[in-house]
Amino acid sequence: MIINTEKSNPQTVDIDLADGQKIAEMINVEDMKVAVAIQKILPQIGNAIEKIAERMQNGGRMAYFGSGTSGRIGILDASEMPPTFGVSPTLIQAYISGGEKAVRYAVENAEDRADLAEEDFAAFKAEPQDIVVAISASGNPLYGVKVLELARQKGCLSIGITSNPNAALKEFADILLCAEVGPEVITGSSRMKSGTAQKMIVNMLSTGAMIKLGKTYHNYMIDVQIHNAKLYERANRFVREITGADEQTAKATLDEAKHVATACVMIAKNCDKITAQKLLQQNGGILRKILK
Repeated sequence: MIINTEKSNPQTVDIDLADGQKIAEMINVEDMKVAVAIQKILPQIGNAIEKIAERMQNGGRMAYFGSGTSGRIGILDASEMPPTFGVSPTLIQAYISGGEKAVRYAVENAEDRADLAEEDFAAFKAEPQDIVVAISASGNPLYGVKVLELARQKGCLSIGITSNPNAALKEFADILLCAEVGPEVITGSSRMKSGTAQKMIVNMLSTGAMIKLGKTYHNYMIDVQIHNAKLYERANRFVREITGADEQTAKATLDEAKHVATACVMIAKNCDKITAQKLLQQNGGILRKILK
């Protein structure tokens, strides 16, 4: 039986006769279906967010595993977590079948090798409190299936992200996040709608978990790492908008604190940096508890 992501899309059979704008329109129409597909599984995604955050609060880490586009999407999401939320790069990790070479070049047979899954799972050094996420459009390649099987054996929370409701990894997934996006614009090119769905889902999982862990105040990134001029200006603006401080006060405090949340506590509580840091530590880094 041919799965939907491999079927020919009747809406785009004449795409090779279309001009540039018409091609863009066809792709755009199909892309709109991705958000609708994800909307249908929001309860499952919400459940996953809660369980991920709960495990992270108890010392758990998360790792994405995937092949090709799916693996690269996991790497992209994991790599953005430290600068965005100030977390350790070990908290959310990512592995791609075929290793570093596969990040830039296709290693087509890597997804069919269970031994690569075993190697990457061993490199993660999973513990029972950890979360393992396998990403795959079809959900059938041995790499992803084996990873979730190993995760289940270890007692980890196992999550499968796929576009195939009959994916083989379903057998080992505690939570299956299946966005049924339908046939691709270009037959079998799962880097398109399926890849877009995967990106949207991992955005929700990681961002949702970080929110639950107190890495935001309202919708501000209060633990953002300040590494360049753009990020400094952003952090300065966050401090001003959260506390109502004037430009001079916000700048001077941020220059001393070098951290948005700490600067906000210093201004709001009229205290020094050490006192502010202690208050954040006592409240689990959750700024809302302090500024309430």
